[in-house]
Amino acid sequence: MAFLKTILIVLLVYYLLKILARWFGPKIFSYAAKKTEERFREKFEGFANQDMGNEEQIGDIIIDKKPTKQNKASKKVGEYIEFEELD
Repeated sequence: MAFLKTILIVLLVYYLLKILARWFGPKIFSYAAKKTEERFREKFEGFANQDMGNEEQIGDIIIDKKPTKQNKASKKVGEYIEFEELD
């Protein structure tokens, strides 16, 4: 009898969750979509505002210099070993 009660309770909980998911699922997904849209919009506005402050005028000359590389490689690479074939 206890086994039958357990199976009945499991089935009841399963169908109850299925019905609740059908009722509240779309509302939860729409809420999550709105929140995600707001976050993307905030990020996009942050990037757009960041770019607006760096606008250059037409005709401006900008020279970006590359940092000089100092090559400190030594001439001594290693020891050369010559191998001979043996017959």
